[in-house]
Amino acid sequence: MTTARTPGHGPLAGVRVVELAGIGPAPFAAMLLADLGADVVRVDRPGGAVLAIDPEHDVTNRNKRSVIVDLKSPDGPARVLDLAARADVLLEGYRPGVAERLGVGPEDCHARNPRLVYARMTGWGQEGPLAHRAGHDIAYLAVTGTLGMIGAPDGPPAVPANLLGDYAGGSLYLVVGVLAALHHSRATGTGQVVDAAIVDGASHLAAMIHGMLAAGGWQDRRGANLLDGGCPYYGTYETADGRYMAVGALEPQFYAQFLDLLGLPEHAGARKDITRWGELREAVSARFRTRTRAEWTAVFEGSDACVAPVLTLREAPHHPHLAARGTFTDHGGITQPAPAPRFSATPVTVRTGPARPGADTEAVARDWGIPGLAEPREGGTPTADGARLTAGGD
Repeated sequence: MTTARTPGHGPLAGVRVVELAGIGPAPFAAMLLADLGADVVRVDRPGGAVLAIDPEHDVTNRNKRSVIVDLKSPDGPARVLDLAARADVLLEGYRPGVAERLGVGPEDCHARNPRLVYARMTGWGQEGPLAHRAGHDIAYLAVTGTLGMIGAPDGPPAVPANLLGDYAGGSLYLVVGVLAALHHSRATGTGQVVDAAIVDGASHLAAMIHGMLAAGGWQDRRGANLLDGGCPYYGTYETADGRYMAVGALEPQFYAQFLDLLGLPEHAGARKDITRWGELREAVSARFRTRTRAEWTAVFEGSDACVAPVLTLREAPHHPHLAARGTFTDHGGITQPAPAPRFSATPVTVRTGPARPGADTEAVARDWGIPGLAEPREGGTPTADGARLTAGGD
């Protein structure tokens, strides 16, 4: 049964986005646009979801609608081009050249819709020696120098999940590019291609660090600097119960409060004396191990010492501040981050749960004025349950 999903309110209400199904940063970027109110139509492949999890739990597909198009079928590309002709933005995360081979590349889409913002999300970018190579977040971070900055000096670089590359250096830069190009398109009537590469975004995130490096204020090695764990009053410390507290007492006044509440006022002079940092770290470590995380949280409660408990993913929604702000929300039985940022005139919310592949084909065909979109598809290889498989495009 087809479920109609009505685009909700938000600053991007009225903006139509086509997302060619994939994994990682492109779907997250599309979710962000959908959270902001855009009508995002995800073009799924026959055969089911891309990720090996229940589609009902794939939060990156919330606030979207889904249609199924087999791009390997004779009329598959035409169906996508019909959507692109009525859209403001198209997102794809294929390797360079794949969309063109499938017949839904920028030239094909712009021939139907010159105003279209065609946004491309890759790890290596559309050009360069590695453009056609496979890769993942960790490899993109590795060559940019950002991965090498993270971790203890006597251990290997730490792996920051896939948040720093895929989502910070990838998705967020893709969305910035889309919004800038959309502004240009509406002002001039001319669309363009946005080439968002994780290697570019992750490198750009380190702009301040590169400036400090050039000025001699940053050492090109792990655990030797103010913000990378080298500084004893900017880091994490284990507590008596095996949990951790995070310390960020950088400024003099915050550092003074930190030492006072920790009970180590005799180390006040160690803040600027790097030769005493080892001594300070040992003292702070020993002190934190005398109480539990909960006890230390109570000690620093209400202070400007810039100290906070390190919480788990399941604990975070229950933190008093996050709960008061509604940073997390429950929708469809899933606790998840609420849309961000917030807007005074055009509030955003989780309107619908994750879109089920193909569930909205009839509704999108009606709303976007594409009657043929909901007609039976031809071509492809039938499966036992009647679905049709496609080799996809990645």
